Amino acid sequence: MTEATAPEKPHKPTAEEKRRMKSAARLYAVQALFQMEASGQGVDRIVREFEVHRFGLAQDEEGTELAEGDANLFRRLLDDAVTWQAKIDQATDRALAANWPIDRIDPVLRAVFRAAGAELVNPDTPPKVVINEFVEVARAFFPEGREVKFVNAVLDHMARALRPDGF
Repeated sequence: MTEATAPEKPHKPTAEEKRRMKSAARLYAVQALFQMEASGQGVDRIVREFEVHRFGLAQDEEGTELAEGDANLFRRLLDDAVTWQAKIDQATDRALAANWPIDRIDPVLRAVFRAAGAELVNPDTPPKVVINEFVEVARAFFPEGREVKFVNAVLDHMARALRPDGF
């Protein structure tokens, strides 16, 4: 006679796993926004593609697989980036030099600013956390360049404009 085994309880993520899931969602959001702009595809199609084919497949610069992305944060960032794009782009333009409007900068940086701006317009995450997280995302795309310092400066300016109460 065999013993019946109790069904396994779903694994409850630790605080560190939740943090990594949010970081992965931010990285995916930047990739998705870049892809939306490059391909002209809509947000619904991109969300489906990322959730079905890409979540859990990304790797960091050392080749370590990233944590499964936080799907709720990913969706919220994309929805807010689309909904608030004009406001986010205006805040980015004000943070950039007068001769460099957002449409003249690298499309990956534009995606970083839009994803970070989407998180800044929502008061759930402290502005300093948003800045730190997206500086790390920028570092993943530009490990050797000056872009990381540029992202830090622009996001600091944007955060102070969009969420002055957070400082």
